[in-house]
Amino acid sequence: MTDARQFHFDPDTYLDMIRREVPDYDVLQREIARATREWPGTDAPRVLDLGAGTGSTARAVLDARSGARLVLVDENPGMVALAREMLPAANVEAVVIADLADPLPDGPFDLVVSALAIHHLDGNAKQALFAAVHDRLRAGGRFAMADVVIPDTPAGANTPLTDGYDKPDRATDLLAWLRAAQFRAEQAWSAPDLGVFVADKEPNLRE
Repeated sequence: MTDARQFHFDPDTYLDMIRREVPDYDVLQREIARATREWPGTDAPRVLDLGAGTGSTARAVLDARSGARLVLVDENPGMVALAREMLPAANVEAVVIADLADPLPDGPFDLVVSALAIHHLDGNAKQALFAAVHDRLRAGGRFAMADVVIPDTPAGANTPLTDGYDKPDRATDLLAWLRAAQFRAEQAWSAPDLGVFVADKEPNLRE
């Protein structure tokens, strides 16, 4: 995928670009909203948004849980500045300028979400991130991730990628890594080179 950092000063240009390169972009956001809505937790969850960008995924979360308290993580200050303008100030608990390979903000969180960001990490870094997400989630919490995947056949590769910047993996590998991090994980939606994954942390049955 084209490096989105060059588009961060104009949200309209960014969204036009991402929708052109990923025609199912709005579907991915609806699936994040659905995963948030169907999660049987609090009406005011504390939510960590990884690769928050201009706030579209956070907005999808708020469409499902209007009382959500958001912690936005992105490496680009310009992108999250736009997210702050887009999102209700009362819902934004914090903004963290960091790479996804950096340590995550302190938990616990009820939900963690990410759209079109984690594929920039290599396989080892993805596995480390999944373990860190599991650690930051409360028992019974949910991780919803929408991202680019390697398709089963070359003909299914529709999303333009940049060598060295985009590092997608197969959906089967992502599921295996999520389960190795002790999540109950499934692929909730798929296209040839896109997927939405829902991963739940086991509840604490003693509570």
